[in-house]
Amino acid sequence: MKITEIAFTGYPVSNIETAREFYEKVLGLTVGEIAHEVEGMPGKYWIEYELGNSTFAISNTWEPSGQSGPSIAFEVDNFEAFVSHLKNSGVHFIADRIDSPVCRFAIITDPDGNTITIHKRNCQ
Repeated sequence: MKITEIAFTGYPVSNIETAREFYEKVLGLTVGEIAHEVEGMPGKYWIEYELGNSTFAISNTWEPSGQSGPSIAFEVDNFEAFVSHLKNSGVHFIADRIDSPVCRFAIITDPDGNTITIHKRNCQ
């Protein structure tokens, strides 16, 4: 018996409209097949974004703390252009650019204070 993969990563959000604006308009994610009000929970939503072999979800079914919790790293095709776009969009940066032997990354927050890593692997 073993865990074979990550099924999805989910982030709690306080305002689904504000969160969707950020994730879809600012980050450019495309909604997947599941994006609906949760049955039996009026006003609570589950929105999924398909990213390669992974799924990232947002939901207002649990409250974000904005202080600690989940973190996800989104791989981008053009690090400099993506970071520039985020700065022009007024996104809050925790770390602007960090270079490591294997990658470059920046750390930002969404409107609820959840951290997101913008990541680019170094080419070999």
